[in-house]
Amino acid sequence: MTLPDQMTAVEISDSGGPDVLRPVRREVPRPAHGQILIRVAWAGVNRPDALQRAGAYAPPPGASDLPGLEAAGTVAAVGPGVTEWAEGDAVCALLPGGGYAEYVTTPAAHALPVPKALGLKEAACLPETFFTVWSNVFMRGGLTAGERFLVHGGSSGIGTTAIQLARAFGARVFATAGSGGKCDACRELGAERAINYREEDFVEVLKAEGGADLILDMVGGPYIPRNVKALANDGRLVQIAFLGGRSAELNFGEVMARRLTITGSTLRPQSDAAKARIAGELREHVWPLVDAGRVAPVMDSHFPLEDAAKAHARMESSAHIGKIVLEVAGG
Repeated sequence: MTLPDQMTAVEISDSGGPDVLRPVRREVPRPAHGQILIRVAWAGVNRPDALQRAGAYAPPPGASDLPGLEAAGTVAAVGPGVTEWAEGDAVCALLPGGGYAEYVTTPAAHALPVPKALGLKEAACLPETFFTVWSNVFMRGGLTAGERFLVHGGSSGIGTTAIQLARAFGARVFATAGSGGKCDACRELGAERAINYREEDFVEVLKAEGGADLILDMVGGPYIPRNVKALANDGRLVQIAFLGGRSAELNFGEVMARRLTITGSTLRPQSDAAKARIAGELREHVWPLVDAGRVAPVMDSHFPLEDAAKAHARMESSAHIGKIVLEVAGG
């Protein structure tokens, strides 16, 4: 495939609100050893993109300064040492950055085939959320069939994915959301109980059920001590973000007495090898469910690449249910 020298991309011109995102022309990257170059059809929009835009989440060393942590498209070129992909293959991939562009490079081991049941638009919604949910809920959190699982932000991209996967693997699923419509969406995806946090106390709801065995939280702040109270004995709290703040006062005597585990992770700074392990587990355990149509991304809206600022404004309004994507080349 003959590659162009230049491509259209969206860069962060300065730290700030959505309006700092601007279309530019950049050089087309070339894949290094172990990498593939993807011609991007669709790119996912995620909270870490907004944090990077605001100056609060710097790219790891060696990563593109362009935002965008997931994309779907076709392999345009393969770097030295790559044998599992060939030019023209349809893939979706976790990216170290650079997804808001017509071309992007990523380690070959971080790409997965586009599931049979999905198009490229839907596949672009998978990597960031599925890598995050699988690694935190199942690999780190150890969720098993029959356990009570609570996910906060059930109508978000993370939440809608977590509900479906937890239900598919036999857990009892509970979710919080901020409106009746969002609660309805959570129940339709498989939550047996959706809690409108503006009207109910999730702590009391979970305590009445015997407590949560596992909680996935991206709120933090005042939710941290409340999560601890909502856990069953030997329960686990997995923290993946701090939208409500990074600090809280917590009685660790309760943590010790009830043998609780508090842990968490961020995905982007992890090693290439760690991300490759997650990709391998997804291919083995989750992709068959997606291929069969048992699990699917929930789509909220899409915007042209040049309207990335509008996509960020939509995401930060918290009015969305599910994933937001950018159309780069379509398909």
